[in-house]
Amino acid sequence: MGEKFLFDGPEDARTTILLAHGAGAPMDSASMNATAKALATAGFRVARFEFAYMAARRTMEGRKPPPRADTLNPEYLAAIEALGVEGPLIIGGKSMGGRVASMIADELHASRRIAGLLCLGYPFHPPAKPEQLRTKHLADLKTPTLICQGTRDEFGTREEVSGYRLSDAIEILWLEDGDHDLKPRKSISGFSTADHLKTMADAVASWAGRLTP
Repeated sequence: MGEKFLFDGPEDARTTILLAHGAGAPMDSASMNATAKALATAGFRVARFEFAYMAARRTMEGRKPPPRADTLNPEYLAAIEALGVEGPLIIGGKSMGGRVASMIADELHASRRIAGLLCLGYPFHPPAKPEQLRTKHLADLKTPTLICQGTRDEFGTREEVSGYRLSDAIEILWLEDGDHDLKPRKSISGFSTADHLKTMADAVASWAGRLTP
């Protein structure tokens, strides 16, 4: 990773949120841009980075497929090191990015290097494969965690997730009729994507305030 970050929000913010992207879209996708802007408006300093396979897509022809999520753990750790935040740090990301962060969180939290974990659309299972769960490590997670999930996310709906064994350290914010990008169908839910992003950002601010009083 070339340690290139995208920043949003005030430089003097008390808490920084480091976000990684999902498996198929870059750090500056429309969804990531809107999410970062919402969190910045709520007062956070938001930093985004790309895993090497995604950064390579910008310079190479053809799409390099994403590697196995757990092989990206060292890259996420390198990004934290390169960012060098002094104040409270929350790590996380969109979909696979949040999943990678969740695999390294406990060690970092135990050594007081991070305050919490934020997952936006956690990929509990691949779409249409509800039996292939990616939840084993979430049962014993000790890091304070907030998962923001649309109720109709094809990677884990509200009905499905209610049956999983998850750690008490995990809080879930359910966004009505939201898809994997937290996007609702306005005609059905009465909410817009902007509504849900503001609800998400306000919830993150309230949650982070409890982590770092």
